[in-house]
Amino acid sequence: MTASAEKFTRQTLLDVQPLTPSLFTLRTTRDPGFRFRAGQFARLGVTKPCGSTVWRAYSMVSSPYDDFLEFFSIVVPGGEFTSELSRLGEGDALLVERQSFGFLTLDRFVDGRDLWLLSTGTGIAPFLSILQDFEVWERFERIILVYSVREARELAYQALISGLAARDYLAEYAHKLQFIATVTREEHPGALSGRITQLIENGELEQAAGVALTAEHSRVMLCGNPQMIDDTRHLLKQRGMHLSLSRRPGHVAVENYW
Repeated sequence: MTASAEKFTRQTLLDVQPLTPSLFTLRTTRDPGFRFRAGQFARLGVTKPCGSTVWRAYSMVSSPYDDFLEFFSIVVPGGEFTSELSRLGEGDALLVERQSFGFLTLDRFVDGRDLWLLSTGTGIAPFLSILQDFEVWERFERIILVYSVREARELAYQALISGLAARDYLAEYAHKLQFIATVTREEHPGALSGRITQLIENGELEQAAGVALTAEHSRVMLCGNPQMIDDTRHLLKQRGMHLSLSRRPGHVAVENYW
């Protein structure tokens, strides 16, 4: 099979940055033919010494317009993929499937005033891509990014989030974004304390955002721990908010990031 006929391209690892002992970011070159919508994911492959290839799905952190691809990963102790990835360094090869995947994209919604982006852990990745794409800023009046982690040191990409307001193309829209951090295992200045579901149930999340979470005005994207997604969907359903499907537009879009 020729390279052009293969389902993947060979990209070069540009950078690997550890954030904590269990979290790291990686950046690769991008094939000019690789296209994706903000919020989608790619399948990455690493080749083991025995010659077999291990594949895992990762949402893009980078914008659809960047000339590189960036991903955010958790280290899985003894995990087949991250164990192989840990051997790689700048200049090594990483495989990227030619097709992008996923439905955590803005076209899941046909209307809505407020966009809530609710994430845990590395599930913030697709939302960072969405926030670097101009479409979201034009479509919604308010954008509430909620990032839940166990420990404060896991709050990644703070410079990227705070730096959005300084980007020329977002200057007149930056006031629309509100960032709410929540830390579950320790107190942290400026962050809420508790899980996303708890903060919805007790009203703290809406109080912090200064806006109600309603079926009339809110559209919600969920990415992260499957239990968080299931529990949050249940809470939202109690408020009359349902999963958005291609045949039936709704209020909620999800991606299980585990």
